[in-house]
Formats: sequence, structure tokens, C-alpha cells
Amino acid sequence: MGVTKAELFTTAQNEVAQIAKVLAHPARVAIIELLLNSNKCITGDIVEEIGLAQATISQHLRELKSVGIIQGTIEGTSVKYCINAERWHEIQKLFHNFFEAYVTNKDCC
Repeated sequence: MGVTKAELFTTAQNEVAQIAKVLAHPARVAIIELLLNSNKCITGDIVEEIGLAQATISQHLRELKSVGIIQGTIEGTSVKYCINAERWHEIQKLFHNFFEAYVTNKDCC
């Protein structure tokens, strides 16, 4: 695949694409759902709940952190993860604006 030439696109277009790319893996969606449903910071429970190896979970957590969906705090030898509420609301607004741009056109092909 070639270079995307991100400079040709708006900041919002690039951001939607970057977040969508991170969300495009079912394990990441499952991790987000786990954090949303628990509504608290969690640690090693993620590995048991999702059923993937620790190294695999760690990679998915890094990807989610890279776009700010989750945040982590170090406690002793472990890291507690939770939804980054501020960023979550920014992402909700970004995707809401993206999807709300469509106006039903009954004359469309």
C-alpha cells in the first residue's frame, strides 16, 4: 500500500481515519467494551476476560492508548487502564459529525 498523503486531507478526515483504523480490530473493540461495562480502572482482568496472551493484549492496549481512547496509571508492578473520558467524548463528537453529515436523498441511485 502506498503513502496516504495525509496533507491532502483535513485534520478531521485524518483523525477519523486514524481512530477507525485503531477500532478495526475485534480485540480492541472487546477491550473497550470491557472497560465501558466495568466503568472502573482494571488491570490483569483484561487478559482473563478477552482470552488472548498478555503480549497480544499489551499491543492492543498500546494501539488504544496511541489515539487516547484509554489511559493507564502505574500502580506498583501493574498498570490500571480505563476509558479516557475527555477523549472519548471528543471521539463521539467527531464520529457523530461524520455520520450526521448524511442527509437522506430518496432520488439517489
